[in-house]
Amino acid sequence: MTIVAIATLAVASPLFAQDGNMSFFITSTGPGDGANLGGLMGADQHCRDLAYAKGFGDLTWRAYLSTVSMGGEAAVNARDRIGDGPWYNYAGDLIARDIADLHSESANLTKESILTENGEVVNGRGDSPNMHDILTGSSIDGTVSLAEGHDACANWTSNSEGSAAVGHHDRQGGGQNPTSWNSAHSSRGCGQEDLQGTGGNGFYYCFATDANEQEALHEG
Repeated sequence: MTIVAIATLAVASPLFAQDGNMSFFITSTGPGDGANLGGLMGADQHCRDLAYAKGFGDLTWRAYLSTVSMGGEAAVNARDRIGDGPWYNYAGDLIARDIADLHSESANLTKESILTENGEVVNGRGDSPNMHDILTGSSIDGTVSLAEGHDACANWTSNSEGSAAVGHHDRQGGGQNPTSWNSAHSSRGCGQEDLQGTGGNGFYYCFATDANEQEALHEG
C-alpha cells in the first residue's frame, strides 16, 4: 500500500488535457544553476528536451530570451528568434496570433493560460513558493533590455554577478512594470538564491518557431 502511494505522488498530473497543437510553454524546471542556462544554445536545448518528452520534439523550439552586445557579438532580441506564430498552450488555447499580438494587450497571457509543457500552472504571487519571475532579458516590446546594469546575466552564462529583466507570468507584483509578462523588473542577481529571493526559480518561456506549420498539420 505504501509503495503504491509513493508511486502515485511521484507522478504529476496535468490540470488540462493535452492538445496536439502545443507551440508555447513555460519551463516546468530550470537548470538549477541560476541564470546560467548555457547561453542561448543551452536554453534552446532545454526547451527542446522538455518538448521532446511530451511528444513535440519535431518542432523547432527557441527560448524567449534576449542578449546584449558582448565580446563582439551583436545583441539578440527575444521577439526576433521565436518565429511568426500563432502559438498555442498545452490545452490548445490560443496565446497570440503573431509577434504584434504577442506584445499587445490582446495577447492571452495570464497565470492560467501560461502553462508548462506538462499542462501545469506555475506558482505566482500568493502561492508558496512564489515563482512568478520569468527570465527574459527583454523590454516590453520584446527587444533586449538596455536598463542600467542589465547584461542578461552575461548572456545567460552567469550564476553569480549581473542582472537581467524578468517578467511576471501572473501579471502582478512589484517592480517598474508589475503587470508585464516579459519585463516587470530587474533580477537581484544571477544566482539561484538571488532569483528565488525575489520570487523566481530560473524558469523561462519556450516558443516553436514553426508553429504555423504545426497549426496547419493540426487543422489538416
